[in-house]
Amino acid sequence: MILSILAATPIAGALLLAFLPRQSAPHHLAKTVALGVSLITLALSLVVLAKFDTEVGGYQMTSTHEWIGIFGAHYAVGVNGIGITLILLTTILAPIVILAAFGDRLPDPRNINAYFAWMLAVEGLAIGAFAATDAFLFYVLFEATLIPLYFLIGSFGGPNRSYAAVKFLIYNLVGGLLMLASIVGLYVISSRQGDPSYLLSDLQDLDFSTNAERLLFLGFFAAFAIKAPLWPLHTWLPDAAKESTPGTAVLMVSVVDKIGTFGMIRWCLGLFPGASDWASPVVIVLAVISIVYGALLAIGQDDIRRLVAFTSVSHFGFIILGIFAFTTTSMAGSTLYMFNHGLSTAALFLVTGVMIARRGSARISDFGGVQKIAPILSGVLLIAGLSSLSLPGLAPFVSEFLVLSGTFTRSIPAAAVATLGIVLAALYILIMYQRTMTGPLQPGNEGVTDLEPREIAALTPAIMLIIGLGFFPQPLLNAINPAIDEVVSQIGKGDPSPKTTTQIDVPSSSTEEGGH
Repeated sequence: MILSILAATPIAGALLLAFLPRQSAPHHLAKTVALGVSLITLALSLVVLAKFDTEVGGYQMTSTHEWIGIFGAHYAVGVNGIGITLILLTTILAPIVILAAFGDRLPDPRNINAYFAWMLAVEGLAIGAFAATDAFLFYVLFEATLIPLYFLIGSFGGPNRSYAAVKFLIYNLVGGLLMLASIVGLYVISSRQGDPSYLLSDLQDLDFSTNAERLLFLGFFAAFAIKAPLWPLHTWLPDAAKESTPGTAVLMVSVVDKIGTFGMIRWCLGLFPGASDWASPVVIVLAVISIVYGALLAIGQDDIRRLVAFTSVSHFGFIILGIFAFTTTSMAGSTLYMFNHGLSTAALFLVTGVMIARRGSARISDFGGVQKIAPILSGVLLIAGLSSLSLPGLAPFVSEFLVLSGTFTRSIPAAAVATLGIVLAALYILIMYQRTMTGPLQPGNEGVTDLEPREIAALTPAIMLIIGLGFFPQPLLNAINPAIDEVVSQIGKGDPSPKTTTQIDVPSSSTEEGGH
């Protein structure tokens, strides 16, 4: 019941905002209501976290009710260590985004109620997707997240917001249709082997033929690869991120896109372990390409928002690489990476959003010397940037190290090439910081004032978590590890055995004597 309440709270808040009267005063009631609802949701998620037993593992706080009996669809929710980690990420970022969005300049300020209502809707739908244990329910929520994001991009974004919103929607709808074909396939197969059901526990007991399993896997994986996004299906992301407000970009990249990588673990590996193993060589190659390709394109960007978007393409490559390396170390690192990437990317989008709003330009070449007049802004950008390049002592370093060390035991070439992404990350972050913050103050940057108290309050929790989890990630790993052990066990791969030195046969004394 508590998971249902947790997901319903922001949805109820969104409906409340929709019925509030429009206001034109600087201090809108909608802002206060949205922030209050997001903080209540955060408090409920902490209650869920307190109730979660890391020693037990499996799905906890489950609730199952028949929904559409003829289809075998159920309203079924529950969380394991992976799901609760991403729910916590969602509820932490929502109030940060909403507080940071108080100063956003919208094309039509009268639509501010809708702006914050759509943000709360994204939060509630994402929580539901991370908690769903019925494939049909998950599909509905997976697709439903497109609606608020479409309006957030298309109604409140930049000059080319309509193009970016339509491109975002088309890409993700195509992926959703492919998943729908697999959903129908699951119904047919479950009907033939008994009563139709979409419950995860029932689907895991189905007997798939090799071809059927691979086809169903491809439908799910294509949808998740677009959402994640994985090269070459990533091209919608830079345009959507460029035209979004900073808060929308955070909700899209740090929260909703995680449904893609989360779905790979829960549904692709959980339902189709054989097909996942069959596809893993190709997926690993695509992940490595994403790491290097995203980093190289980030280096060449002059638009700050596109740069951050391409860094995420690279980071998602690390996450997917760790998932399909099939080791407990790499998969635990991938799940932790989802959380840490969400924090670092949120900080980057929000602090660069402040820079762009102050300067009136997103071009890196228009900045220069900003640290002289905005030292706090400069410091926050430096911490967020260093976390994005996985500097030791900051949260993403731990997860990236786990992904690479786990992958090395499975595929040395893939891990070796992926390591190049760390070097390239240092280039795109440090070059961006140098060109925007250091050197003499460039003309036109005089209006880039330092962070205001509200902006500091919004960014401080993310920065504190980035630093804190960099030194002490164990609480999250304690929740993640039992769930990862179950997934790896189900795949049947197991961690590779340690390599030992080759033994050399030494001739026995009797042989030596026989030769004399």
